[in-house]
Amino acid sequence: MAAPVRLNFILNTFYSGPQAWFFLADDRGYFRDEGLDVVFTEGDTLANAVPRIASGAFDAGYGDMNALVEHAAARPDTAPVAVFAMHNRSPYTIAVPAAGPVRTPADLAGRRLVSHPNDAAWRMFPEFCRATGLDASGITVEVSDLPHKDIVPLMLAGKWDGLFGFVNTINAQALEAGIDPRATLRHFEWQHHVPSLYGAAVMVSRALRRDHPEAVRGLVRAVNRGLADVVADLEAATDAVVRRNPAMDRAANHARLKGTLALEMAHPEAATRGLGDVDPARLAEAVALISAAKGLARPPALAQVFDPSFLPSATERVRALAEVA
Repeated sequence: MAAPVRLNFILNTFYSGPQAWFFLADDRGYFRDEGLDVVFTEGDTLANAVPRIASGAFDAGYGDMNALVEHAAARPDTAPVAVFAMHNRSPYTIAVPAAGPVRTPADLAGRRLVSHPNDAAWRMFPEFCRATGLDASGITVEVSDLPHKDIVPLMLAGKWDGLFGFVNTINAQALEAGIDPRATLRHFEWQHHVPSLYGAAVMVSRALRRDHPEAVRGLVRAVNRGLADVVADLEAATDAVVRRNPAMDRAANHARLKGTLALEMAHPEAATRGLGDVDPARLAEAVALISAAKGLARPPALAQVFDPSFLPSATERVRALAEVA
């Protein structure tokens, strides 16, 4: 029997609930069934996964499709390519105190916001501003390495007016801080204001796609099987995440996973295309918006961003995620 192909895979962040499909696939031997040995490394943001794959340090990863558009425009020779679009809705948000004066995107003008370094939502702020007509010139953004469970209480106490991040990440970490996000936070979500954007996707390096296409196909098949199992059993899925870090807050990560399925992965197009695929017209609109907002000299072709040829057949794709929430 041939030795398994080792794939070094960079995650979007620390081990968390919305990565459960990778770990459940691993625990149930789906990667092994495909002749793969997938080694996961915790990442530091969804956006940063893209350059780390491009550098050759990783064969594959879980990265931001919007950051990929930027990278493919600037450095097409090194850009990875997305092969399985997990988030068919953009997860980005600016969270603000629900009891505060910021009630519309226009009210953010002149405010003081906070972001993690290179946060994907902050990176996509120009697109948000272009879509909403918000003038960002008077907005101050402070960068903080504090976890969201520390930032949210400070924001509610008046240190900042808003917080960049992912809807479910912020909400889950507010819960960890003993705060009810439904009662205390208001979200300005990209899915409502910039609806063409996608979010996280499984990406592979140019070298892996060129030299080991069967490994890419096997990786996608295994992840798709893991996703189907997550939808069927959220408790087992959460257990798979907790096994990677027994000290994590299980309830909060269960909530993050459930919320991700109901929000970031429940766009109506999933019912027709299945999870993993993209709508080419919508992706083209997103590329055009990013190119205009970022001033990209050479917008990438869609084929440089997403390759659907490795997807499982339409009948094998998951289609009904919202029902689990």
